[in-house]
Amino acid sequence: QVELVESGGELVQAGASLRLSCAASGRGFSNYAMAWFRQVPGKEREFVAVVTRQGLSTYYADSVKGRFTISRNDVKDMVYLQMSALKVEDTAVYYCAGNRVGASLGGQDYFSQKEKYDYWGQGTQVTVSS
Repeated sequence: QVELVESGGELVQAGASLRLSCAASGRGFSNYAMAWFRQVPGKEREFVAVVTRQGLSTYYADSVKGRFTISRNDVKDMVYLQMSALKVEDTAVYYCAGNRVGASLGGQDYFSQKEKYDYWGQGTQVTVSS
């Protein structure tokens, strides 16, 4: 069993930067793919970014490409989402998620599906004001 705890969400102004962190506890972290999703009330949870096991590959949603960077530290069992040039539309609850498969030839098509994830955190609120 893996537990995920997100932190770092806060209220910021448009154009600001913010880093989210996800702390994982449990065995086998380095073999998991780790992702960030986000959700606003009344909408589906949407894929943001993923880093596959051992940092082999990263994939991003088009809406955040070039502005967000996902990274992992397998020594500390941590995953990060560095967000820059934040927009009002980035406002959401951000969730950390873990996938036991770790890597897939399906690439982003596979990892962008929330149903493929085995573990979820409780979420951290990011609010971007204009």
